[in-house]
Amino acid sequence: MVDLVPPDLRAALGSLRLSTRRPVPAPGIGHHHSRSRGEGLEFAQYRGYEPGDDLRRIDWKLYGRSDRYFVREAERESPLTLWLLVDASASMGQADAARPQRSRLAAAVEFAAALVEVALRQADRFGLLIVAGGALDVVPAGAGLRQRDRCLLALRGVTAAGSWPDEAALRPAWERVAAGDLLVSLGDHFDEAGVRLLERLAAARREVASIQILTAEERDFPFRGGHRFRDPETGVELVTEAAASRRAFLDAFAAARRTLAARLAAAGVRHVEYVLDAPPAGPLQRLFGRAGRGG
Repeated sequence: MVDLVPPDLRAALGSLRLSTRRPVPAPGIGHHHSRSRGEGLEFAQYRGYEPGDDLRRIDWKLYGRSDRYFVREAERESPLTLWLLVDASASMGQADAARPQRSRLAAAVEFAAALVEVALRQADRFGLLIVAGGALDVVPAGAGLRQRDRCLLALRGVTAAGSWPDEAALRPAWERVAAGDLLVSLGDHFDEAGVRLLERLAAARREVASIQILTAEERDFPFRGGHRFRDPETGVELVTEAAASRRAFLDAFAAARRTLAARLAAAGVRHVEYVLDAPPAGPLQRLFGRAGRGG
């Protein structure tokens, strides 16, 4: 089975750690500190034995000195729940002429598969929200190897089609993503409905991070002569002389990116850009690298 994570990205996974900027409320074992006590990884205190406590947690040496049963408590570690919002609308099928096999969607799938691997290593829960064909498909959150296989199977089957659904169709995102969960959005962020969803989730105490995936042709506008541009979602076409349009396009595109970054920053969303000709580990390291990690 083809590995969805390219070797240069897989080599960087060990330097990544998923985290939130808020304490994670759910109990369990993982890499994320909460404020509760119980079974965990780091010793916190003793307490008196209570019926139903696991006998393995009794400190027998202390019992020998005190003739009383004491249970070791530790800082409880909490598993994070990661949600990957993958934009598979028609515009995500766009690629650069120099590398037509690697579209925006191919990059989004690579990032999603890589983050699934990181969550698996951390014993976290993870699930998928896939926007495709005007609908929202959900792989419910779970943990472990079987859940990893479910997610990778779903990612392998994704194709770019349709546009963003309306607000009613996006309701499962609200039903599934709980307060304190981490949602990572992977897409071109050209759809206003998608940007509003991120803003609303962040306002509702969901931890949100965003990777905007762009083509090198959008960054550089290398076109020459007369050129026909077609919106893959609306079908609207624009015929123009490329050289005469270059400066206006680059200025408008840069302004749109600044506006998006400002909106998401104001909402508390961690946001980075990725261009298809750049090393794939870059945006994940900026968001989740152990050194200088935001959050």
